[in-house]
Amino acid sequence: MSKRATRKAGSHPIDPLIGPKLALSGRVVMMDDAFTVLPRGVLYIEQGAIVAVREAGEAPPEGFQTVPVVNSRGTIFPGLIELHNHLAYNILRLWAVPRRFTNRDQWAGTPAYRALISGPMQILGKTPELVPALVRYVECKGLLGGVTTSQGIQLFSNAGLRRFYEGLVRNVEHTNDAALPEALTRVADVEARNAAKFLVRLKKASCFLLHLSEGIDETARKHFLALKVADDEWAIGRSLAGIHCAALTVEDFGIFGERQGAMIWSPLSNLLLYGQTARIKAAKEAGVRIGLGSDWSPSGSKNLLCELKVARLVSEQEGGLFTDRDLVAMATREAAAILRWDAALGSLEPEKRADLLVVTGTTGDPYEALVTAKETAIRLVMVNGVARYGLPSLMRGLGAVGEEIRVGGLARQLFLEQVTADPMVGAVTLKAATQVLKEALQRLPELAREREQPGAVPRALARSLVRGMPRQEEWTLALDELEDTGVDLRPRLPLAGERELTGPTRVAVRAAEPLSKILIPLELDPLTIADDKAFFLNLEDQPNLPAFVKIGLKALS
Repeated sequence: MSKRATRKAGSHPIDPLIGPKLALSGRVVMMDDAFTVLPRGVLYIEQGAIVAVREAGEAPPEGFQTVPVVNSRGTIFPGLIELHNHLAYNILRLWAVPRRFTNRDQWAGTPAYRALISGPMQILGKTPELVPALVRYVECKGLLGGVTTSQGIQLFSNAGLRRFYEGLVRNVEHTNDAALPEALTRVADVEARNAAKFLVRLKKASCFLLHLSEGIDETARKHFLALKVADDEWAIGRSLAGIHCAALTVEDFGIFGERQGAMIWSPLSNLLLYGQTARIKAAKEAGVRIGLGSDWSPSGSKNLLCELKVARLVSEQEGGLFTDRDLVAMATREAAAILRWDAALGSLEPEKRADLLVVTGTTGDPYEALVTAKETAIRLVMVNGVARYGLPSLMRGLGAVGEEIRVGGLARQLFLEQVTADPMVGAVTLKAATQVLKEALQRLPELAREREQPGAVPRALARSLVRGMPRQEEWTLALDELEDTGVDLRPRLPLAGERELTGPTRVAVRAAEPLSKILIPLELDPLTIADDKAFFLNLEDQPNLPAFVKIGLKALS
């Protein structure tokens, strides 16, 4: 892979290919075409990329003769690639879903949803002083679950600018890197509402990650049927990856697979809201490429490691539909292929980027080891050849000493320094972010009241909460789900002969009742299941979640 090919003219990659020579040993699960597993292997890394993968005992590549080999004492996998997550919402705890819904419009406009999810995000996400803490927290939450790539966080400025947060975890939407073409996750309103224009846009994209048929009823299914442009023409192609696809029938998946569509599967979120998930057996039989996404904390998994377990439980319920290797592939090589990043990521091979995670253990089935791994079993997470999270001893060995934290009572470290650090978040520690968010969530009604009083000192309370932290530019979250920003997260085409658009509408945020009257103090969602004593109690009370998931997930976690 040419280093020159990683740059666009006039721009720089978020993760430049820099960094020292490193050598990391352990059992290596390459996830290459042959699914090679080296019982004792060594990864040689330089400038963010894998130089060589060799059996332990083989001579090192040229230039690595004096590089000390750091023994991971675990099994090394490619980093987890998450293809769907509304990251900004991951400060919120699991929602007690009140009943079984059949499509997205039914729950997104309820008073309970406004009080516990959309309302808090309207306050926190629109308060510039709190946004850096929120972004730091949710990014670290992904890292602690082994995630090295996810969807991004979009920001708005008070000057009307719009940009992505540039952080430690790769963002499928913003790379500035020709080897990692940027996926599109939003479509301009005019293209989202016109089939011909949407089809033209689709053909120009390398990957479009768009919500499709969220729900299980005919209203949700119409969203898919509206992709039919003519008798034998559909606005479906290799670049379309539909998120959820829960309402698609067996026949629909046949159409989708025939046209090389891909889907992003979020089984826990589907089950919590609708009591069932996508017809995943039909998707597999139709040859639909499948990636995974946690969706978000309010109605999904805390991280992709948890979502892998739910996918395994559903697979077992379907009679053993997928092997553990299949599931690991969905979160690594298949995800990279959906993004068209497979020449650079998704497997541990020479010339590919050094994104990886290490879990405890070097015996037994390696794929089962990852799918069943607890968060405390993660020994190391590396992005672009930089150790970002892991055991203190491994972090020291790889020259990345940082913030000390505890996960499930075990010592871990985070290394948050970044050459291309986003100026808004770069100086914020996880500890500081956690303290700010805990207090902000407890004082939500006060924050809302302050915003509703035009005569008050602007955001005095918010500024007092972040006292001591560096002052930031005025950036807020771009919450496309809640407000009209001129783009949509889904195609919203009309069915043939009808004028009404398909797909869910945005949440109405201008309800009569002021937020200060309905918001209550909330608790910050813990970073991991290992540190969340209430997680399984909350799952137990969920009315739509099947017993096999409640019991099975607790046993695996």
